[in-house]
Amino acid sequence: MSLTFLTSGESHGPGLLAILEGIPAGLPVIAEVINRELARRQRGYGTGPRMMLEKDEVEIMGGVMEGVTTGAPLGLWIENHDHKKWKGQAIKPFTVPRPGHADLVGAIKYGYHDLRPALERASARETTARVAVGAICKLLLDQFGIQVGGYVAAIGEIQAELGDIPLSERARLAEETEVRCPSKQYAELMQDCIRKVIEDRDTLGGIIEVFVIGAPPGLGSYAHWEKRLDARLAAAVMSIQAIKGVEIGSAFANSRLPGSQAQDGIYKQEGRLVRKTNFSGGLEAGVTTGEPILIRAAMKPIATTLTPQHSVDLVSHEEVDTQYERSDFCPVPRAVPILESMVAFVVADALIQKVGGDSVQEIKPRIESLRGAKFTDLQINGNHTIFWE
Repeated sequence: MSLTFLTSGESHGPGLLAILEGIPAGLPVIAEVINRELARRQRGYGTGPRMMLEKDEVEIMGGVMEGVTTGAPLGLWIENHDHKKWKGQAIKPFTVPRPGHADLVGAIKYGYHDLRPALERASARETTARVAVGAICKLLLDQFGIQVGGYVAAIGEIQAELGDIPLSERARLAEETEVRCPSKQYAELMQDCIRKVIEDRDTLGGIIEVFVIGAPPGLGSYAHWEKRLDARLAAAVMSIQAIKGVEIGSAFANSRLPGSQAQDGIYKQEGRLVRKTNFSGGLEAGVTTGEPILIRAAMKPIATTLTPQHSVDLVSHEEVDTQYERSDFCPVPRAVPILESMVAFVVADALIQKVGGDSVQEIKPRIESLRGAKFTDLQINGNHTIFWE
């Protein structure tokens, strides 16, 4: 048993549709909870004008009755209120590909006669549907005491120092600032940085951190490459528009240390095996250790800039400048709930694959048995292993 989802829809189409398969029965779901997450996606200093045009709201089309999931696929519909301005209109041909976008590669791959189909589907507007899916996955994880949160750690050259803020508090504090940084001091510096780039008619990227607290040990696998949880998390995060780099734990800092200083020692405490450090980011060999899962993602400055960029008109074959399409100046703050959603989906799927179960009531005791295990419950017997007799 596993979770899967599909999204459908274009940036200026009638709306976005998501189908989420595999959510167990008995999970309380109401549209207001999903809408709160959709609203989070639309907030953040540095957003473009489109966020002022629409208020995203979900309509649950299936899989929920009397406020709880039935075990059937969930259908989620989010209307695009801006669509009426585009419906039936003859749109000017889009023939100048923008560097850094899907415009050119989409035309090469699918043989389009116009670039617009590529930019319509590749647009980050599609992430609205992912956030709706992620909201449900967060609700599921919350049933088992698993928290997913995120925040902005850097924008441009401003890197926040957050070591004195507990991990469990960072997501809450982040929502109190316009750039979703847990530190008000650094949030102000980041906001100044974004203000400057707007004046310069340019864009900014940054670093987002996402954590998972409460995931039990044993999720994922080292035996199958495609089930390694660190690989799955990295792929899910990298699937988000403009994300170009991912690290688990303090991976890049670890690469500069000797091996004896980069591991998480194992200790005995009240019948349990514990770690006093978390260099690995909660994952060893693709499997959760029980420590918080920590993910850092680098988001590039998005390619749609008010300042024109060099390109080629694919009809006239002349070298020309790109034309501006409305967009964000710094999408990093409002990308936080998108990353949270993808991480929540992957962790929820790994959880269901580990414990199985068709209903929330069936799954809960299985999760508790994982958490309550002591190292004496392991089947290690000290006997010799005979290899390939």
